[in-house]
Amino acid sequence: MRSFPERLRSLFFMAEKCYMLFHGTDSQEMNMSFAKKYDLISEQEYLNGELLSEIRHEYIDGEIYAMVGAHKYHNQITGEMFRIFANHLLGKPCQTYASDMKVKIDRKYFYPDVMVDCSNEDTDYFVEKPSIIVEVLSKSTRQRDKTDKRRAYFQISTLKEYVMIEQDFVEIEFWSRDQDNRWQQSVYYLGDDITFHSIDLTASVEDIYRQVKNEDMLAWWGKKQQEQQQLDL
Repeated sequence: MRSFPERLRSLFFMAEKCYMLFHGTDSQEMNMSFAKKYDLISEQEYLNGELLSEIRHEYIDGEIYAMVGAHKYHNQITGEMFRIFANHLLGKPCQTYASDMKVKIDRKYFYPDVMVDCSNEDTDYFVEKPSIIVEVLSKSTRQRDKTDKRRAYFQISTLKEYVMIEQDFVEIEFWSRDQDNRWQQSVYYLGDDITFHSIDLTASVEDIYRQVKNEDMLAWWGKKQQEQQQLDL
């Protein structure tokens, strides 16, 4: 196994220490201000470091930020979106990625929760031309996913759809790029269907959340059970 260069070990350790110190408060903001006290690293140093680190980091203009751990709802939704995309795209010239594949935007590297890449470019650790990006939101990541990341993702010329899925309640914010290169927003709830025009796929909100047991889903299932009981009378 390759050794972790001491300079990178120190910088990656401090990013991870910052995450552990401030997780559960304003961890992203504290992480960013803390990281700025340390030297910038090159893109190649970051990419090399990621191959050796046990914790994932995002990279923004020379600074690294440790990734936050995920709730089970987050993993369930991510897994469901990956399954829906991968099953639909089986045998087609598009690839679905979940969580561990980076997207590169200029001098930034992020780890989207799910991506669809139809570029056919052969890269091992990051993509640059995704068609779809999905982020699952939590209280600690919502603001960044809706602002900083959205602005960065919209710079990707090939991106057709950006999807933000709430994990603690049922709401899906869907951004799509129209023929005039303008972004249009829609919001979906239980009972709605979502169409991903870039890959000719329609999925129901209920299917996306089918493994999740948050309050909205429990109420939805209770209502459907009551309706079925009425039909059985």
